[in-house]
Amino acid sequence: MFLEASQGIKAFEVLLPLALILLVSKLLSIGCRKIGLPQVVGMLLTGILLGLITLIPNEPIFNSTAMEGISFIAEIGVILIMFSAGLETDVKQIKATGISAIIITIMGVVVPMLFGFLVAGILPGGFGKDYLLRNIFYGVILAATSVSVTVATLKELGKLNSKIGTAIVSAAILDDILGVIILSIILSLNQAFTSATANLGLDILFVFLKTIGFFIFTIVLGFGLRFIFKKLSQKYGHHRRLPIFGIAIAFFFSYAAEAWFEIADITGAFFAGLMLSGGKDSEYIERRTDIASYMLFTPVFFAKVGLTSLSSFSEIDTTFILFGFMFIIAGILGKLLGCGFGAKITKNSLKDSYRCGLGMMCRAEVCLICANKGITAGIISASIQPFILCLILITSFVTPILLKKSYKNEIPQEIIHDIVSTEQNDPKHMA
Repeated sequence: MFLEASQGIKAFEVLLPLALILLVSKLLSIGCRKIGLPQVVGMLLTGILLGLITLIPNEPIFNSTAMEGISFIAEIGVILIMFSAGLETDVKQIKATGISAIIITIMGVVVPMLFGFLVAGILPGGFGKDYLLRNIFYGVILAATSVSVTVATLKELGKLNSKIGTAIVSAAILDDILGVIILSIILSLNQAFTSATANLGLDILFVFLKTIGFFIFTIVLGFGLRFIFKKLSQKYGHHRRLPIFGIAIAFFFSYAAEAWFEIADITGAFFAGLMLSGGKDSEYIERRTDIASYMLFTPVFFAKVGLTSLSSFSEIDTTFILFGFMFIIAGILGKLLGCGFGAKITKNSLKDSYRCGLGMMCRAEVCLICANKGITAGIISASIQPFILCLILITSFVTPILLKKSYKNEIPQEIIHDIVSTEQNDPKHMA
């Protein structure tokens, strides 16, 4: 952007769009939070609202220079979001729930991916071998989950630490890890297919070898960095240099993943966060990273998705509209049935299994990031973005309502605990 500015393009043109994005996204995020919706929804609505400006002929605000600057900032936002997601990952919690969370995760990834793959057959090309990766990628988008709304709802109901509440959170953590790995493999395979040599089988083998190499590199270097951060935390606990070093590592891992191993940069960012998670100052690093991200980069990313979604909507044909609506249904049913069945076969009650499916069907940032990577790589159409926004909005509204309804006739655990404590301390009861 700075190079282009020196060649005559006015780089300050990005400043007014940024001001509008930050102002409107903050106002809408506050509004969404007050009605129990995640801030992400407000940021997405910002892009859609500001996108109406782009419909004005020859409008000067969101011109090509501004959109290029916004896209660059949005890419940094994606890396910071995924780094923060890795930092939030609690491996100890996964160990505590054990096999139940693993089965729920597997079913919650396989079933939505299958539904997405089957629905994608509606599009031109159907299930032809040339469209195999495209169809799989639509399934990968549906494999992602986001339980921020679910966690808030379960906390309000006093059910977050219940058996099914813990299983939902643990499965969501595993879901992110598995989803990122599958995304990276598909993107790498796409590179192998698009630049295929005479020996495609050898190219595919190299993809898997590079993927394995990346994870070996990440684990070896990650444990070394984890040890260094442990020493730094002991000497400089809660010092701002720790999140600065952390973000630097996220950028380095992102670069290494893309440049050296041909793995998606967001995979590097996610695993950088994962390697630093669970440390003494990991929560502090995460909090500081979120502050830096939500000041500028994250709102710009979500607003950019909203902007491009509105502009791509006019290009959607009848076939894609049918696919889009079926894609939304597949996204909802995929998690509801997949995770619900996974919970049921791990000996949860039918009602708790239903709650698990409800809790896991929410979508947010990871879903959008996956789609964005697929669009950038040319695997899927940008026309899918409006339907992903609809999926996020629908699940964000519906999940808390249905979860609360499922607990309507049950007393929260905290109230039961208070009643038991009162009875035990009551002299009449003790007598």
